[in-house]
Amino acid sequence: MRKWLPLFAACLGTLMLLIDVTIVNVALPAIADDLDAGLSGLQWIVDGYALALAALLLVIGSLADRLGAKPVYLAGLTVFAISSLICGMAGDTGILVFARVLQGIGGAAMFATTLSLLNATYTGRDRGIAFGAWGAVSGAAAALGVVLGGVLTDLLSWRWIFFVNLPIAAVTVALSVVAFPVSQRHSGHRADLPGMAAFTIAATGVTFGIIRGGEHGWTDAAAVAALVAGAVAAVLFTVIESRSAAPMFPLPLLRNRTFGGTLIGASGQTFAAFAASPLISLWLQQQLHMSPLRTGLAMLPMAAAAFVVAGVTGRFLHDASPAWTIGLGLVVIGIGAGLLTLVGTGSSWTALIPGLVVIGAGAGVNAPALVSTAMAAVPPQQGGTAAGAVNTARQLGLALGVAVLGTVFRSTAGEGHPIPPAHFVDGLDTAFMVACVVGLVFGALSFALFRRARARVAPISAEHALVD
Repeated sequence: MRKWLPLFAACLGTLMLLIDVTIVNVALPAIADDLDAGLSGLQWIVDGYALALAALLLVIGSLADRLGAKPVYLAGLTVFAISSLICGMAGDTGILVFARVLQGIGGAAMFATTLSLLNATYTGRDRGIAFGAWGAVSGAAAALGVVLGGVLTDLLSWRWIFFVNLPIAAVTVALSVVAFPVSQRHSGHRADLPGMAAFTIAATGVTFGIIRGGEHGWTDAAAVAALVAGAVAAVLFTVIESRSAAPMFPLPLLRNRTFGGTLIGASGQTFAAFAASPLISLWLQQQLHMSPLRTGLAMLPMAAAAFVVAGVTGRFLHDASPAWTIGLGLVVIGIGAGLLTLVGTGSSWTALIPGLVVIGAGAGVNAPALVSTAMAAVPPQQGGTAAGAVNTARQLGLALGVAVLGTVFRSTAGEGHPIPPAHFVDGLDTAFMVACVVGLVFGALSFALFRRARARVAPISAEHALVD
């Protein structure tokens, strides 16, 4: 039994950090009422966490190579626990957003190191079991988050969605100190500090600019400055990484069409499938007056469909081309987002079911293939970078998706308190259609890249066969 303590410690930390991606969605209306938060504030409560995860996963993963995975994981757990306490005690939106960013920093440290810790702890068949269990926990986190968020908000208060992390973090720290071996440090690895800074500024600037522009107008000085700073930082990041002797992210990987298609699929998946969840939660509670618990249960069909489809089709699609699993799966997600527009002014929550089920089916086909496809597309020594890049793309897609869809919703529905039902539904439908287009376009792009990559490989294989 002691053999599996490291796995339990890794899964417990991963479950906690991934639950906090979705657990807050169901509590948003209660937070809005308690802290008098507007839509932009609610967006940042979601985006502050997702953006910190996206911006720092590769950064902290690189630092963990120098410092060792175990101390970085323990530091991440500690930061996560302290910031969860601040979240639960927050008296205004600004403090809550700040604490959510701190949570994201701690979560990034945990997320960037768990696979490395499991890889160093287990070998052979045990490693396969450990990775499989970790993957199952990661997949279950989204569904558990919305239900747990509803239960805690209903029975106690929204503050307990954060306070519940404290005992879990304490147990995880105690287990991790004992269970994980001392991590190796690679002192020869130089930290790519300029690349880290440029990537973080680029991701933050673009996301802040979108949210600020949607709230204050696209000629707002702060919005324009943020968008320009983000664009400049993105260009600088490309230049820095192309010239760095030890880049945080090796740019030649992007010339690999399979890897590029996977990154497009990962960012498009979270944008199209999950970025509208905060808006759905607001509609269910503010317009249909459902309780947080009923709201969480109403959003479960997507997670249930993903779980069933992944379990049923996984063994059949294991060797399928990523063009069909990732590309076509994302197209199905886009179709599901389009079906969410069945919601009308007089609709009940059941109008969501067709869209949520189809989105879940697409995610059940798409999600399991993302990390494995990326890691298989690159040399083994770059497998960790590939996995980190995919997880970064996922979180960045979510952060940008929440920002874009919130801006689209506000521009259509307006900022009334309360928003009239017809205007609210118009805003929802517009946001759903944007998610639909993103799913279809990103799915088609990744499908094309995968097909071109396969066509490019085929002649090379034939040539090798002739030589042999």
